Amino acid sequence: MLLDRVMAHAEHPVHTALEIGAGTGKATRLFAQQVAAVTATDPDAAMLAELRKHVPAGVRTEQAAFEELRLDETYGLVCAAASLHWIQPENRWSRMAQLVRSGGVFASFGGPLRPADPAVEEVVRTLRAPFLDSDEIPSPDGTPPEHAMQWPGTELQQSSWFTDVRQSVIERRYALSAIDYLGHLSTISAYFVLAPAQREELFRRIGRVVPDVVEMKADITLHLARRRHEP
Repeated sequence: MLLDRVMAHAEHPVHTALEIGAGTGKATRLFAQQVAAVTATDPDAAMLAELRKHVPAGVRTEQAAFEELRLDETYGLVCAAASLHWIQPENRWSRMAQLVRSGGVFASFGGPLRPADPAVEEVVRTLRAPFLDSDEIPSPDGTPPEHAMQWPGTELQQSSWFTDVRQSVIERRYALSAIDYLGHLSTISAYFVLAPAQREELFRRIGRVVPDVVEMKADITLHLARRRHEP
């Protein structure tokens, strides 16, 4: 469904795509199904090494942060899967615009994983409270969660480089074992601020009370925008 929505937003068939912060390539594999030439970028060499194990041989890789990418090539689609918040805000959209061809599409998508059962989520929140106020990542531009348009759509709407900004939500549900759920928590940046002993104790407490199988709510918020046509 995500791929269909992105491709439907394009005015023409998409032949080239650039992925920013591709990680291990989950989104890369998706776009490689319909785009002939995909370039996956990431600053972490180990991530790219893992990515190459799972993507078609024709996918090109480049080890680079967004700020290091060459601006001598444009793409019909530039996408960022849960990686946009790592990009430096200075000149973010002017650089992005230099990578998207005139009339091309920019796509950003991602979202938090939460227990689908409110009771489980409340138990985790209660156990977390003595250690952390929250494990949520605040909006980079301060947009409140109840606002109709969320970041980065808010910034795209204000950018002179992009138009036709749209936001949609794709509902997803799946299950994690209790061990995998704790593994997921260990990837959330808020827990990094804890001392190792505190983190281990918190995870021990959570592991004692969560069910063997944790049903997860993993909705994806998709933002799409079109690069304004050059005069």
